[in-house]
Amino acid sequence: MTDYEDKDKLYKEKFLAFASRIVKLKRYLNEQKKEYSIADQILRSGTSIGANHREAIYAESNLDFIHKLSIAQKECSETLFWLDLLYTSEYIDENQYLSLYADAEEIIKMLTASILAAKKNVHH
Repeated sequence: MTDYEDKDKLYKEKFLAFASRIVKLKRYLNEQKKEYSIADQILRSGTSIGANHREAIYAESNLDFIHKLSIAQKECSETLFWLDLLYTSEYIDENQYLSLYADAEEIIKMLTASILAAKKNVHH
């Protein structure tokens, strides 16, 4: 495997694992906390990250690749907002919050690095 393929595999696994955690969070919020609105919002944004990354893999151009990753980055930022709201509204405890937040921050850094690298390639 090339470095690119290794990184791509790592990203796929990381984004899928995060999406799975978000699905479980939605289930927890629905079943244990009887919270549905924010749970639906975080489900959409938190699972969209990986979906947009997968779309980027098959982008039609470098600009399309950047665009798809930028959407994933925005969805990750939105997910961070919903996590903040769930925590400050006391739907999730500090451990849940810190763990999910750390994963989302790592993902947003990964996406940002990929976007910046792709933008350098556009200008060369």
